Amino acid sequence: MEFTLYKLEIFVPESHFEAVRQALSDADAGHIGRYDQCLSVSRATGFWRPLEGAHPYQGRAGELCCAEELKVEVCCRAERLEETLLLVKKAHPYEEPVINVLPLCSTSLQILHTS
Repeated sequence: MEFTLYKLEIFVPESHFEAVRQALSDADAGHIGRYDQCLSVSRATGFWRPLEGAHPYQGRAGELCCAEELKVEVCCRAERLEETLLLVKKAHPYEEPVINVLPLCSTSLQILHTS
């Protein structure tokens, strides 16, 4: 099965939400029908432990860290997926940003295919 639409889940500190939102807009992620810049945001608590050699945005190697984050959910057309991921990673402060890419088998969304 070839997927034409993906859902991205991006975890980002609130301080960098606007930069990530702009990157998504620049890649035309969240373009649904006659609407653009459509996304959802919810609060989340992230946990991680940087390992030796890591250069974390927050925390220290060997110590368990915890911080409030935002979970951004947005739809992305397959033909813009790689571009979208590159732009988001460029805007994101984490050394290893968590960006889940989920193929959508079916959705009620009408996606407008524009270049």
